[in-house]
Order: sequence, then structure tokens, then C-alpha cells
Amino acid sequence: MRILHVLSAEFFAGSVAYAVQLAEAHRAQGHHVWMVSDAAQLPTGATLVMAPISNRRFGQRLRNARLIRRLVQAEDIQVVHAHSRAASWVSYVALRGLKVPLVSTVHGRQHLHTSTSLFDIYGDKVIAICGNLRTHLVDEVKMQMAKIVEIPNGVSFGAAPEAESAEPLRLAFIGRFNGGKGERAADLLQQVFPVLLRELPGLRVALIGGELEHLPEAGKVALTQLQAEFGERVEVVGFTSDVPGWLARTTLVIGAGRVAIEALGAGRPVLALGEATYEGLVAEATFGAAAASNFGDISARQAPSAVDFSAVLAAAWGCLQAPQPVTTALQQQVRAHYDLRTVAARVLETYQAARMQKAVPAFIPVLMYHKIPDAPLATKHQIYVTKDNFARHLAYFKSRKLTPITFADYLKFAAGERPLSEFPARPIILTFDDGYTDNYTNLLPLMQQYGYRGVLYLLGDFDVRHNQWDLAADPTEPRSDIMDRGQKQAFVAAGWEIGAHTMSHPRLTTLPLPEAAQELVRSKAALEEALQTKIVSFAYPYGDLNEPVKEAVRAAGFALGVATDTGGLTIEDDRMQVFRINMFPNESTSSLFKKTSAWYRKYYRWKRGK
Repeated sequence: MRILHVLSAEFFAGSVAYAVQLAEAHRAQGHHVWMVSDAAQLPTGATLVMAPISNRRFGQRLRNARLIRRLVQAEDIQVVHAHSRAASWVSYVALRGLKVPLVSTVHGRQHLHTSTSLFDIYGDKVIAICGNLRTHLVDEVKMQMAKIVEIPNGVSFGAAPEAESAEPLRLAFIGRFNGGKGERAADLLQQVFPVLLRELPGLRVALIGGELEHLPEAGKVALTQLQAEFGERVEVVGFTSDVPGWLARTTLVIGAGRVAIEALGAGRPVLALGEATYEGLVAEATFGAAAASNFGDISARQAPSAVDFSAVLAAAWGCLQAPQPVTTALQQQVRAHYDLRTVAARVLETYQAARMQKAVPAFIPVLMYHKIPDAPLATKHQIYVTKDNFARHLAYFKSRKLTPITFADYLKFAAGERPLSEFPARPIILTFDDGYTDNYTNLLPLMQQYGYRGVLYLLGDFDVRHNQWDLAADPTEPRSDIMDRGQKQAFVAAGWEIGAHTMSHPRLTTLPLPEAAQELVRSKAALEEALQTKIVSFAYPYGDLNEPVKEAVRAAGFALGVATDTGGLTIEDDRMQVFRINMFPNESTSSLFKKTSAWYRKYYRWKRGK
């Protein structure tokens, strides 16, 4: 893709580090990246364009917007990614009337005033870096939930640094010294550091971070007094590019946001203290809550931000009295959650989603079929359409100029592998679950007659040769045979997409999550090996899903998860819960019209509330 980042970079804050690391991760994958920022130099190989993005004067904002618009048009930019409200504002104005999507990452709470809610300048997709921020955007900013994606900051973790045993006991406050973080630093300098330095003669306190000149006056006075009393034991480091080196020489870190992430990933204990809250010593049991607040930086709702610094002092004292590195389990948890490669992949998916949402904003009908028998079946489930009726469906689709595509086709358009100019005006996706033998004898010839392709969802266990899950639940159900390997391969040869449907057709939410995850991972691997085709989508058996199962589907490597009569208004509202429409034996012309219309999903939600 051709990606433009727009950011305020008056100093090297966490948001700047995030943008730079994303740029480098995507450049390494072969994407073309540009950056417009206040800074003339950044540690990136992306093409840099300098502009005073932080300057909020109206005239300068318009000049910034014109610069961005010219750059987007000259370089054929496919997505713009803004990293501050100022960056979102100028990017929103720059892209007016263009088909180029805007993605904004929101790194902190937004000011709550009328224009914030009424004038949404954040674009087509919004990335919230933690759970509390997502709640804030929905509940307080009144942003549409469907446009928000929660993706944490990505960190490129190297090997964990070895602690230098010869180093003295060291407590490091790492962060900016202006704004809310500066106020926290001032409180530490007055209420915590003096006691620790007096009681622990071997202790050193390091102050690491930029904007020291903006430390509140009370903090400056306290710092001067500490330097006078303890001399070189108070280390005023300021901004440094060698944070990993300092972490290797540090016993305990006080910080929030990216600082806390990097420290925990390096195996250093962290007292999570941010602008919003004090989360305490981060442990396995408290990691989830700490991560939701970005380690103290972000509250879900507007609230007082008072901190009990006696509790901070007590926790620091305990950690320094008996220093212990973080547990291996916690370190691995942090590294997995914030892994840059995983985050970069999620962000790239968000770019693609924004691109498709902009280009194809209407609902795409995704129809769900199962059996295509010669004659009606004596079954209470009614998950069949006879061969003759299905032929009528295809004739109807043809008459309405509906063009069947697959999810694999859709993803190629989203990724820019196929030009959006070729995307059909009236797309439809036809899906078929389980792989019954009548799909080979009846379905495939009919689809080939019309030049159509679809998506066939198969079990990974090729030894399952009939609908044994139906018979286990109700022995009176008719037995329906499932295709053999050769018949399934015929669909691959005909250009169909093959999707996964677990190994054995269980209700995934009834299984222990590790067992459900294995059903997903094994089915994908088995189908790819047996049929020599790439598996990109997954169909939930029975449409049975919940949030942990959806996350397991994503973790298993699927780009899309398709549901049954639940999901968003469009594919890009939630790629892990794509709304799919059940098809029944006696569909009429009017029901086919309804189910293939762009308004059907909204109608369904209005009528049934889901």
C-alpha cells in the first residue's frame, strides 16, 4: 500500500515512536510510506515532509491541508493515518472530496466540548490504543462504535537486557516532564524520592525524559533541594535515545504508556503511574486492568485524578527492599500483547477496511446455503434448497446483474492487489457449509453453467463423511453424505474459495477456549495441506460465537469470520463477525429480492434488533 502518516512531532513522544515503528514495520513488508510532521528528521527511512502540524492557527491549518492534499494526489496515496487531533483536522480537510480514507489513532482522552461530538474529524476508522480509550470515545465523545478498532501501541522488543549486577540500586522515573506527567513527577520529587533516598543509602534516582524545563515550579524546587542533599545520587538524564540501556541499569521503573510496556518487556518491574490513575505494581493478575488504562495514562470516564502517594512510596519501598524481576509469564504476556508485527498487521487490516468502507459503503449480501438435493428432505432444520430451486436462484441473480465474488476476491481489492475500478457494482457472496456430496453433483455444475464461483466451508477432518453432528443431536434426522477429497479438489480447480469450518463441527462457545482454538488452527492447516489452497475465511458452526472465540479466530490467522444472522451493517464493521443470511427451501422472488438488497441488513436489525 501507499501510506501517509501525519503527526505532531514537536518532541519525540510515545505517539511519534508509535508512528515511526509502524512506518518501519510496513516498509519492511514492501509498502511505500511517507510522513508529514513538525520534525525535519525522524529515525525512519520513510519519505519525510516537514510541516507545522502542531500550529493551530486557522491559516496555517489550511496551508497544511493543501500540502497534504497535493502530496496525496501526486504520490497516489491510498490511506492517510493521523496521530493527533491537529493531524486529524488537517487530514480531514485535505481529503474532502477524495476517495482516499482517513484513519486516526487516538492516543489519549479528547477534550469534551460540543464541537468534539458534533464535528467528527477522525475519519473512516479510529484506532483506540486501549480499552479505556475506546469506552471514552463511545460514551463521552459519542463516536460510532463500529468505526473504532482497539489496537495497542506496537513495540519492537529486542532480547531482554541482562541486568548489570555491578550497578547500584536504581529507581527511574521515565516520561515527559510537562503537562499531567510533569505534575506526577513533581509529586514524586516532593513526597516519594526524598524518603527513599534517605532510607536507602545505596539508591540512585534517575529522571529520564524530555521537557524537563517545563517541570512544574514546585518540582523544580524539590529537584534542586534533592540535588543539593544527595548530589550524584540524583541523576538528571533528560531525553535519551538509550532507554534500553537505562532499563538494563534500573531496578524499578515508575512510568506509564509506552515506558511501562518497554520496561515490562525488558523484564523490569513497573509501578504504573500515569496522568489518570495509579495502577500499582504490574503483575500477571493486574496486567489486564493496567493495560486497559495504558498503565495509568487514560481513564474511561472523566473523573478526579488524585493519587495516594503514600501508597506509591510503600510499593516502591517494598520493591527496592527485595528487588525481583518480573515473572517470565508476565514478560511473555506483555511481549505478545504489544508485539509490533502483530500490531502492524492489525493496523494494515484497518487501512484495508477503511479503504473498502470508503469505496464500497453499502451492505454486500452474503448468502448461506448448505445442501442442494434433488428433492425435498424430511428434516426439521430446513437447511437445504433443491437443485431446481437453486437454479431459479441463480437465474434471478443473473437477471438482477448481481456479480458473485469470494472473500478472497474481496481481500485482494482491499489490499490493492486488484484495482477498485474493477470491483463489481452489485456484488454478492454465495457460501455453502459442510461440503455435502450434492454440492459436487448438483451445485458445482449449476454454478459453472452461469460462470459463478462461491465459498465452500469444509471440515478439516476428511474422515468425517456424513452429518454426524446432526444425528448425534437427533437420530431421526436424515443422513447426508459429505464429499471425498477428490470431489473437494474439484472446487479448488474450478476457482472456488475454500474456507474452514472447524475439524468436527462443534459449538465453539461450549468448548474450553484452548480446545476451541485448536479446532480453528488445525482445520486451517489441514485444509491448506490437503487441498493446496490458501484459507482466509472461517464459518462459525451454528453461527455460535462470542468475543473470546472471535479473538481466537483472528489469532488462528483468518482474515474473516462469517456468522449467521448476526454481525455489522457491512463487512468492515467487524471482519470477525460478518453478517450472513440463511437461505431456506421455499425462497420466493420477493424474499430473494429482499435478501439481496443493499437495505436488507438495516431492515433485519430494525425488525429483530440484532
